[in-house]
Amino acid sequence: MADENLFTLQIISPDRIFYEGEASFVEMVTSEGEVGVYKNHIPMTNILVPGIVKIHESDGVKEAAVHSGFVEILQEKIVIMAEVAEWPDEIDINRAEEARKRAERRLSSNGSEINVARAEAALKRSLTRIQLKGK
Repeated sequence: MADENLFTLQIISPDRIFYEGEASFVEMVTSEGEVGVYKNHIPMTNILVPGIVKIHESDGVKEAAVHSGFVEILQEKIVIMAEVAEWPDEIDINRAEEARKRAERRLSSNGSEINVARAEAALKRSLTRIQLKGK
């Protein structure tokens, strides 16, 4: 018998269908803050920011890093369209640490040639990777 509390979840990135399955709950970070969604949630769309997506399945919780995108929430289905989505084993922690250091150097340099928004986005992506890999 199928669990009546499950909904279909898809996470799609430009290069692959990252995840497709059934979940009872999903947590994500949006431009409005952290959002948790169960089946039969009111339909809406949100902008995703770099953060960890937690997928609650019947046999446990999976976590992934998602770096910007959109989420469409329907009552029976959620579709996350992400620029980048990564499982913890796909993250190179040394590369993430180097990216963090580069972004922090750029932000602290106060140079007029620095694109602050780009450096802040790079810092958020690297911190998300480090947080997920550190678990």
